[in-house]
Amino acid sequence: MNHTQLTALGRALRLLGEHGEALTATTPDAKLHEVKADLRRALDLLDESVTGAAPTTRCPEHPNGPVDTAAPDLCLLCETRRRAARRSEYNGTGPAAPRTPEHTAPSRYGVRGDRPQPQQRWLPELWNGQEWQLCGTPRRDRREAELYLAAARRGPRPAMAYRLVHEFTDYEVLRVWGTPVKVDIEPLGNL
Repeated sequence: MNHTQLTALGRALRLLGEHGEALTATTPDAKLHEVKADLRRALDLLDESVTGAAPTTRCPEHPNGPVDTAAPDLCLLCETRRRAARRSEYNGTGPAAPRTPEHTAPSRYGVRGDRPQPQQRWLPELWNGQEWQLCGTPRRDRREAELYLAAARRGPRPAMAYRLVHEFTDYEVLRVWGTPVKVDIEPLGNL
């Protein structure tokens, strides 16, 4: 569709929209004939601008592919691929079935599957007057941990300071809220 066709079709459809808004139960026949003529004009413009065949399937990958009426998207090509995947899972030959190697060579250092995967966590901590202590469950999501600390700071009994520690094979302090001050737990400073 070129720019001229697009402009003419848009104008015709906008005119039809105006006609639709103006329709009432008492609209005269002359006005209805005018709407009919404008509707035909818009259909003719649409017929001129459409160049390809109408899609036979609802598949975005194969819109004019072969049709399978049993498929949810009517596409025979995609449904064949889905059926093959289901069949291979059922038979145990597909990617869902774990593959066991026939002969494994022993390794002095082990294989990757034997080593534990590194875990990444964010630890919310509060200053209790003497040291940093964990104040909530370690989180897997940084944003969730920051939201937890924000809620704790707004709570009825907030701590003097909070911090967020990133744990990933080592510890790294990411952010500190407040100022931790060492507080003597004995009254009057141990006098």
